[in-house]
Amino acid sequence: MKLTLKVWRQKNGSTPGELKTYPADHVSPDMSFLEMLDEVNQALIMQGEDPIAFDHDCREGICGMCSLMINGVAHGPKEAITTCQLHMRSFKDGETITIEPWRAKPFPIIKDLVVDRESFDRIIQAGGFISASTGSAPDGNAIPVAKPDADKSMDAAACIGCGACAAACPNGSAMLFTAAKVAHLGHLPQGQAERHQRVVNMVATQDAEGFGNCTNIGECAAVCPKEISLDTIAMLNRDLVIAALKGIEPVVK
Repeated sequence: MKLTLKVWRQKNGSTPGELKTYPADHVSPDMSFLEMLDEVNQALIMQGEDPIAFDHDCREGICGMCSLMINGVAHGPKEAITTCQLHMRSFKDGETITIEPWRAKPFPIIKDLVVDRESFDRIIQAGGFISASTGSAPDGNAIPVAKPDADKSMDAAACIGCGACAAACPNGSAMLFTAAKVAHLGHLPQGQAERHQRVVNMVATQDAEGFGNCTNIGECAAVCPKEISLDTIAMLNRDLVIAALKGIEPVVK
């Protein structure tokens, strides 16, 4: 396959960027998208040019590092996969592919296609935990959990924090991510002690980071590689209402 790549190049967050065009020849349909970028970078290095900076780690769809907008779609044209799981057979010979970083103000560009997603870390730090005594691990059956609750908690816990939801949302909302972290603990008995303080703190931090409001457009769920349901947002909203009725105010450090 012969492809034409239009790649966002930006030296750092304080300098303007632009789309630059690169040829990608001899691309095997069996290559992953990141392997294709590796080949392009190898050619750039051989020519004495600066390689394209992009994030990656496990390349197994687990870590969520491979955050790319491909032809305007987070993680590319295939549903429920990450960029590293996308193969070049998803594209046609001679096609032009536009590659950009995540589009969200709270994800500032570090270089080229690499963005800073520490804002997600701060949302988790605000409430994505439970109070528990330190020491040896408790017996797994010490606190029985109903299977429906366990299943819902595990579904929410599948979120890998890649940021596709915020990047795809027209409002730049991180509500699906925050809701997944809230629902993960909110469905478990261990997470009940801080349940309503948790949701208030995490939403307040999300707003402080500059993420937009959720208007239930659904783009977040459409591009989520782990298929996190919009039901998690409904749960978050219910918990927010209860917290408001209880007069709970955010406590964010």
